[in-house]
Amino acid sequence: MQITCLGAAHCVTGSCFLLDNGHKYLIDCGMFQGGRQMEALNYAEWGFNPREITAIFLTHAHIDHCGRIPKLFKDGFRGKIYATRPTIELAKILLLDSAHIQAMEAEWQTRKNRRQGTRDIAPLYDVDDVNACFPRFKSVQQDKTINIAPDLKVRFRNAGHILGSAILEMWCGPESNSRKIVFSGDLGHKDQLIVQDPCPIAEADTLFIESTYGNRNHKSMEDSRRELVEAIHYSYNHGEKVVIPAFAVERTQELLLLLGEFFRKQMIPSMPVYLDSPLAIAATDIFRRMPEFYDEETNQNLQEGEDPFSFPQLILSHNYRDSMAINQTPGPAIVIAGNGMCTAGRIKHHLKHNLWRNGSSVVIVGFQAAGSPGRRLVEGAGSLKILGENVIVRARIFTIGGFSAHADQSGLLDWLSGFTNPDLRVHVIHGEQKVSEEFAGIVKARFGFQTDVPDLDDVIPVIPETVREKLLGAAEGPAEIWERIRTLWDRLPESLSPELLNRLEGELARTESRLEAILQEAKTPVAAK
Repeated sequence: MQITCLGAAHCVTGSCFLLDNGHKYLIDCGMFQGGRQMEALNYAEWGFNPREITAIFLTHAHIDHCGRIPKLFKDGFRGKIYATRPTIELAKILLLDSAHIQAMEAEWQTRKNRRQGTRDIAPLYDVDDVNACFPRFKSVQQDKTINIAPDLKVRFRNAGHILGSAILEMWCGPESNSRKIVFSGDLGHKDQLIVQDPCPIAEADTLFIESTYGNRNHKSMEDSRRELVEAIHYSYNHGEKVVIPAFAVERTQELLLLLGEFFRKQMIPSMPVYLDSPLAIAATDIFRRMPEFYDEETNQNLQEGEDPFSFPQLILSHNYRDSMAINQTPGPAIVIAGNGMCTAGRIKHHLKHNLWRNGSSVVIVGFQAAGSPGRRLVEGAGSLKILGENVIVRARIFTIGGFSAHADQSGLLDWLSGFTNPDLRVHVIHGEQKVSEEFAGIVKARFGFQTDVPDLDDVIPVIPETVREKLLGAAEGPAEIWERIRTLWDRLPESLSPELLNRLEGELARTESRLEAILQEAKTPVAAK
């Protein structure tokens, strides 16, 4: 039984892990995002036969976790896709949007290539491929254990990241000798807006934990709120626009909730707020239909008659004409547009129209992958190439980490502190290499867990060789077994701590039990042996 890391290893995106226990399962099947080199991985060979995948367990709906599912289907996958109800509804609209963007970009690149006499470009998948996936989705209930096969049970627990996001608990192997594997998915932080706090987990043999922000802590929510208010006042006083690249799911809904509060409390002056993202509008409608997944505070506001995601100043932009009119309308305004890393979508047009303007502001409220335009803004780029044009950066850039849907270093360590198995094996994933390595070092020093940072294509054994297997696995007969026992015995130190002695006695008891079972099967009396 083994797990192969096919994404989100030494990088933040492309989450994909292959569990092979005789049958093959995927945990996530996400798209690589960032610069050209990273995105080229979306077109690489799978490293397995898609037809052999029995099922996918999807932690949540973000494209870097679900974005290659249609390509997998296109290449032969016909298994089930297990996910929570919000994840399924959100994944459907996100995947359709992804197909639409890819079709547009492939068409644009093909026209350019033809002028240069080079080959046409095909999208990774199209809308038909996406629609064909939908019957494969199977909704699961949070906190309920489901039997996938005699040797595999799975439970989805709340990850507190976005609506419907899940931590996966997986029990692999026969019940008498199963191993528990936990995938954190993307882990949220406590007291996040809208969603409930992450579920604590106590037991596991193997843990795969994300580390997006494993090397730093976020600003507090209070500081982040103040900085957002400051950005809005800055541009309002200059008669310019606040441009906010935002992920359509969760981040947009949080911003709407906050802006509504700011207006009601008169913390900011009244001005138009444009939600320029059909995808975010559709996602917000899904959020409205699923209040059972809200946290207590958001549900309380709902019961008091407040719509968490609406206010009088809000204007929805459904089409390109609406979008183009925003930048033709003078005066201050707040523009929320996708996508969150500024790599595609309407945000590019708003940056092109506003980056060069003194008094404008760009508010970065989410993670920006290495190589993305948003990351270059965060790192202080003096100009940005947008839609083929070099645009100088005069706008003020605000980076507000407190709105992140990811746990920071303190939050990750706090969640890890709940695990009780001293022999827990921790694999740090879903982070840039230096960040993951730094976080792995902290985990090992603080908790003493066996910790590593796997790379792409690394294969991790789920059931490591135990003392019992060392005694029995390679021996050919009683003499060889006895010789292996003597060799191991000679390696023991003269004294053992009580903890190690207890562990050794436990292994010996299990070994004795296994030997008895083998001898019984052979119908050979113990005395004769």
